[in-house]
Amino acid sequence: MQEVSNYTQELTNRISAIVDKLFKGNSFYMVRLKKQERIEDLVSLFGKFSLEEFRAIPDHELTRRISKLLTLEAVSGTLNDFTPEQMKIFDESVEGK
Repeated sequence: MQEVSNYTQELTNRISAIVDKLFKGNSFYMVRLKKQERIEDLVSLFGKFSLEEFRAIPDHELTRRISKLLTLEAVSGTLNDFTPEQMKIFDESVEGK
């Protein structure tokens, strides 16, 4: 049981440091996301890896993966915020009109 707790703490420490750095460099994340919730979700997601697999992911690669996940999460609700006029413009641009 202690081993699981240590692994979770290691995950949390490493992921928190990366998320903190990414949030500091991106106001979009700060506006759109709740940092602590994202950290918890990422710890849960990366917790599916074994300790050896997680440790084998280089920092730059883990940062890249987390950045992509944060961006996806931040953008996913953006269309819901559009006015009907903005949605029409968006739809037309996607359709290439």
